[in-house]
Amino acid sequence: MAQPILVTVDGAVLDPDVPILHADDLAAVRGDGVFETLLVRSGTARCVDLHLQRLTRSARALDLPEPDVEQWAEAIAIGARVWTEKNESAEGLMRLVYSRGRESAPAGSEVKKAGKQKQTGLTRDGGGATEYLTVGPVAERAAHVREHGVKVITAARGYSVDLAAAAPWQLLGAKTLSYATNMAALRYAAQQGVDDVIYTSSEGLVLESPRSTVILVEGETLTTPPAESGILEGTTQQALFAQAEKEGWETKIAPLSPADLVGAEAVWLLSSITLAARVTELNGYTMSTPDRPQDFSALVDRAIE
Repeated sequence: MAQPILVTVDGAVLDPDVPILHADDLAAVRGDGVFETLLVRSGTARCVDLHLQRLTRSARALDLPEPDVEQWAEAIAIGARVWTEKNESAEGLMRLVYSRGRESAPAGSEVKKAGKQKQTGLTRDGGGATEYLTVGPVAERAAHVREHGVKVITAARGYSVDLAAAAPWQLLGAKTLSYATNMAALRYAAQQGVDDVIYTSSEGLVLESPRSTVILVEGETLTTPPAESGILEGTTQQALFAQAEKEGWETKIAPLSPADLVGAEAVWLLSSITLAARVTELNGYTMSTPDRPQDFSALVDRAIE
């Protein structure tokens, strides 16, 4: 049985069964914070730089203090090492959590780069942000959908592709802890007898999945919707495009419609943990199967290495 890991931002390894959050932590009472999920494979957390860059962008969107990326990188390395020591070759799901801290924190308290609080290791200067990471087992679902793919329906997100620029307070494109809507969409998908949803804008354009980036494949061309439409910039997608370009693929960032997906050679959902899950059915329509879908999965594997 896999043994979970808990590491604070200053590198302290704690008992994962001991509660660490205060009841009034804003992560719990308001979802006021950001997070990242990384895959731990063969003793190493994957795409660390891309995840820390996105953590920083998300923190800025929420007016959180700038994360100390060097300290986070050290904590990530410790978490990956300890997880692997305890669980050998098992893949791990690492989650970074960075919240605004306690609602009852003294007015004006700020996260500082020095004076780390050693008693709990969670906060700096005895107040301000809460920062820690956990590592646990990857759900069995991930291995299943990597091999068998996913059945998907489209679902209206209820906003225009212009909303992100017009209303930055909506935090579109930031990976926040406020995931209730995404979880509701996944439950709705399960009620409809499918595995996932692909959100669409009020114009009918393809956005993203609650946990994944949409990738369309035609020949040796990869296309994904633009982040400016209010979607989360995918770390696995960025790594994939960089690797694909090295290997001679063409990559595009362009608007897509559901009709584009139906007519594609293949459509994939990419995420940090599941990696690549091929869309086998969309709105009841059986999607075409590429001759060698394993070649795309192998390309994703090379990208995250």
